[in-house]
Amino acid sequence: MDTLFRLFSPQSNSHRQSSYDLSRNSSSSRSSGDPSLHQINGGYYLEQPDYSFPHQDPYSYRDQECGTNHHGLFMDEDFSSSSSSKHLGGHRPPATPTLVFDPAAAAADLNLDVFSSPISSSSASGSGGGGRWASQLLLECARAVAARDTQRAQQLTWMLNELASPYGDAEQKVAAYFLQGLFARLTASGQRTLRTLAAASDRNCSFDSARRTALRFQELSPWSSFGHVAANGAILEAFLEGTPQRLHILDLSTTFCTQWPTLLEALATRSADDTPHLTITTVAAASSSMQRVMKEIGQRMEKFARLMGVPFRFNVVHHAGDLSSLDLDTLDLRCDDSVSCLAVNCVNALHAISPNGGRRGGFLAAIRRLRPQIVTVVEEEADLAGVDGGDEPEEGEAFMKVFQESLRFFTAYMESLEESFPRTSNERLSLERTAGRAVVDIVSCAPSESAERREKAAVWSRRMRTAGFAPSAFSEDAADDVRALLRRYREGWSMRSSTTDADDAGVFLEWKEQAVVWASAWKP
Repeated sequence: MDTLFRLFSPQSNSHRQSSYDLSRNSSSSRSSGDPSLHQINGGYYLEQPDYSFPHQDPYSYRDQECGTNHHGLFMDEDFSSSSSSKHLGGHRPPATPTLVFDPAAAAADLNLDVFSSPISSSSASGSGGGGRWASQLLLECARAVAARDTQRAQQLTWMLNELASPYGDAEQKVAAYFLQGLFARLTASGQRTLRTLAAASDRNCSFDSARRTALRFQELSPWSSFGHVAANGAILEAFLEGTPQRLHILDLSTTFCTQWPTLLEALATRSADDTPHLTITTVAAASSSMQRVMKEIGQRMEKFARLMGVPFRFNVVHHAGDLSSLDLDTLDLRCDDSVSCLAVNCVNALHAISPNGGRRGGFLAAIRRLRPQIVTVVEEEADLAGVDGGDEPEEGEAFMKVFQESLRFFTAYMESLEESFPRTSNERLSLERTAGRAVVDIVSCAPSESAERREKAAVWSRRMRTAGFAPSAFSEDAADDVRALLRRYREGWSMRSSTTDADDAGVFLEWKEQAVVWASAWKP
């Protein structure tokens, strides 16, 4: 699955790599990892200071490291000390009056014995957050925000700012990113914060950085590759049901096309006489950095297809905004004859459509009108949709429901990264920053403005059925491929299946018995 991002050489067989066997006939094997994966680009990780509470100096080294301070509670996208020091300039930043209060009074009003030192996430027990200091503090702070209890919210944000760090363990990182989201909510600056973080990310985005992150993520965690394996298995079987001469995949995903090399390998194992022509049309963001990345990916995809002997064409559609505003009829995708086959691949893309005004259901109906032979849907399993059609951030109990669910989901994500990646990993930091931006989006923005409002499998299944699709069961071969994939990773990962009769038809990736990713296949 990582073949796309490697350098290909006609004199080498290293391009014939695959971490699983889609066709059951492929003889390719996984090669050794990219040497660059073990190199660390400097400037991100610093020595962890003492986090005993409270700090004697509120403008200590940790504040410079994180780009935070007690008055501003602002975290910049670049957490390196060199970047943060440019913001701080060696001087105390100006105070924000609404968040200035007496730390001694705050300490007197709160039970500091409970939170006197960070508790390792590994010592936490149960899914309810018992023993998780970050979850406990964040939930208390969210309740204060929901109740408009300004004084208690200030006390708790002060405590969180003392304990949180994007360089600590999973608990400290969860605290750091959710604190950023809560502060953006308190100051009504959610969209502005997201634009700032996105601009900083865009400046640092390149093909090499995307390559390193995607490779490392797939090497150490099945979080993304689980959906790739399941979706590719369903697509390949749909293609092989007949004898189409032309195959077309509409790729609506955030995978940087990393799932397609193994599909090309599987097609290449067929005889030369019946190898179909494959076209992939992928939809990507319209930013300049993404245009550069997709251009490089397209060139490598075309080169790899030539090496595999598969007739191939690669199209990129750069689209700004919500997917629901994309006019699918302009993409010339319909397959109305017996020699063509269309598949639509939706991997972690549908939740970016606003839940406002039935747009998600409308987009699925538009996909149905294309008459695809198969549609694959992969989404992360979390109930974060919030108030349907809400033009303002949720309040009261509605806010607490979304906050608690997002805390559960992103805590599991951060803990899975912590147990999979070495601590000093720039790729892990990149993944965590992306998750941090999602947290800010969910906690501080209205549902109608959000691009991160995930929903659970049962909701997506109802939408698919309403749009005119029926669930298609994964074959035993496809399920075996997924199980073989999970055996490559450390303990804690498992797969659970639901029948086509179930409300949540499909297969689930579970982290320590907690469902985190759902994959499914659908036919008109």
